[in-house]
Amino acid sequence: MRGMRLCCLLFPFALASRAQEMVEFQKKISDFTLPNGLHFLVLEQHDSPVIAFHTWIRVGSVDDPAGQTGLTHMFEHVALKGSENLGTRNWTEEKKALDAVEEALNKADAEARKGQKADRIRVDGLRSQAGQAAEIAQRYAGSGEFRRYLDENGAINLRVSANVAYTESSYSLPSNRAEFWYFVESQNFSHPVYREFYSERSAMMEEYRQRVEGTPQARLMSELLATAFKAHPYRNPPGGWLSDVANLRRSEALEFFERYYVPGNITVAIVGDITPVEAKRLADKYFGSIPAKPLPPRVMTQEPQQIGPKTVVVELQGQPMTMIGYKRPNQFDKDDMAMDLIQVLFSQGRSGLLYSDLVTEKRVAQQAQAVATNPDGSFPNLFTFFLVPAQGHSVEDVQRALEELLRRFEATPLDPQMLARAKLLARSNMIRRISNNEDLAGLLALHAGSYGDWRRLFTQLDELAKLTPGDLQRAASRYFVPTGRTTVYSVLPGQSDAPKPAERRTGGLQ
Repeated sequence: MRGMRLCCLLFPFALASRAQEMVEFQKKISDFTLPNGLHFLVLEQHDSPVIAFHTWIRVGSVDDPAGQTGLTHMFEHVALKGSENLGTRNWTEEKKALDAVEEALNKADAEARKGQKADRIRVDGLRSQAGQAAEIAQRYAGSGEFRRYLDENGAINLRVSANVAYTESSYSLPSNRAEFWYFVESQNFSHPVYREFYSERSAMMEEYRQRVEGTPQARLMSELLATAFKAHPYRNPPGGWLSDVANLRRSEALEFFERYYVPGNITVAIVGDITPVEAKRLADKYFGSIPAKPLPPRVMTQEPQQIGPKTVVVELQGQPMTMIGYKRPNQFDKDDMAMDLIQVLFSQGRSGLLYSDLVTEKRVAQQAQAVATNPDGSFPNLFTFFLVPAQGHSVEDVQRALEELLRRFEATPLDPQMLARAKLLARSNMIRRISNNEDLAGLLALHAGSYGDWRRLFTQLDELAKLTPGDLQRAASRYFVPTGRTTVYSVLPGQSDAPKPAERRTGGLQ
């Protein structure tokens, strides 16, 4: 989940509030777009001989094809396996083996699709044949060689992440190794391999079992999203449904790559010891030959309007807990900043409204958190509360306490000093997150790719400063409503047939 996006004011001088300093900082940022559509942002800073590179691609789990959920997430697992020219001991022989794997699996799938008429012995034999070919391919893959190649050239702070609406990778290099990044990254985009795909697929399935099925909070989150969204792909786990992941194919991944990893769908941000002229020269040299391709399709499914509250009961061992999500607009809506600031007011540590009311004063909860944007802000999403009852109290108690707090927040004039403190904390959080070149590069790429204009980074302080108590209360009244609410809570195994918390009282949540 994205969490609060107010962390996106990104310049080292943000503590200095004078507009002229902000203008001067923006002047340091330049951008250019290659003829094939690949967009670059460059921030020249010579404080140290290091350059941060951040690649942002507009493709996430919302773009996974039906029946192939988890396909985007595979990028995290195969991104550091190299390309046709990197990370292999003999690409010609490795390719033969990789192709043999797909050929055997294609035949096995074709036979299996015959249903009851399928020859199971033939299916098993073909899959065994595919496994043998995969072992041969592994001998040529040089496992770990690509990562060692990066390490030997001074790569640090390496991060790869496939998110709900975008995918990103980043690392920093000594400035005298700048051309190395251009060579490696261009190879990844022009000659992808997705080697060791099936071993990584198995690893991803185990990851799902541990992170989702084995974690109560993750189980609740999965149920919350699957219940709140009945049409939009937000309902799918970012890592995919287990049955889909089990059947993902390398050939499908390469087709998906060809469709979405096109130059016009990619933004690169470069921050550090490099000039814009040099950045452009190297971009032309290494990325200019990649052909332009049509932009991929965007998600067209719109979530139907929710017409009433939804409730799901999950049987889980351990302490009961609940998640409550309210439908809210996307990050482009005028109320987006207000929702983010409401999160700060509710969850700013022990002084936040949630903790002070539910934990300290009423003592009905031992944990109380709010997240303004879940799972992502690109489309209408959820403002989510996570509550754990205190000893001697029930899920019903914390649900009722939250409902009372929300109604009081909407009806009671907000203390101006409390709002001022929340704005100051939000501002400080923004600045604290931007401590180095890597963060700057990531946020520049995010805003350029997600909003279409990196300059939005420099307008959010103004938006934050203009918010009034009325703006926050209006947003709360508009979105914290029963018809937009989805509630998920856990009970001990065998207790799911008991009356629902909302049915054991009048009024309130139901």
